[in-house]
Amino acid sequence: MAVLSVLIYGDQMLRNKSVPVKPEDFTPEFQTFLDDMIETMYVADGIGLAAAQVGVLKRLFVMDVSWVEKEVKEPMVFINPVIEPVGEPCDFDEGCLSLPEIRGKVIRPSTVRITWLDREGKAQEMVAEGLFARCAQHEMDHLEGILFVDRLSATGKALAQGKLKRLAKQGK
Repeated sequence: MAVLSVLIYGDQMLRNKSVPVKPEDFTPEFQTFLDDMIETMYVADGIGLAAAQVGVLKRLFVMDVSWVEKEVKEPMVFINPVIEPVGEPCDFDEGCLSLPEIRGKVIRPSTVRITWLDREGKAQEMVAEGLFARCAQHEMDHLEGILFVDRLSATGKALAQGKLKRLAKQGK
């Protein structure tokens, strides 16, 4: 497995929308890429990583909140995910591998219904809540070219402005 380079805020690739993964994309090389994404997520101490964050504009992300909560690695692959909010909005402090050292409160639904394809192309569905739901929504935003700082309050954005300017210089 290889550790991939994570794009940093300021890289315009992070602002692009991702395209669906097609059935013919499920190749051995694609499976290796998924393994590389999982490895990259763990090495970077993340709980989620979208393909767009490593410069691949495909609608997929990997996630594992269990290794933080239970110290057990249980990575999941979400291909062509669709997320439907079903819970009440709540705020929570978020961070991002593409925005190191920046955190802020983001309001998102507490519970969501997720449908997706797994790494074998099989349809999956679940209702998620808590950190799992939050992480999935955060990664889904990456597939739309949205960063968590876009969802901060005006005050939150103002507080992050200096750090964002420094990151933007690095990311270009």
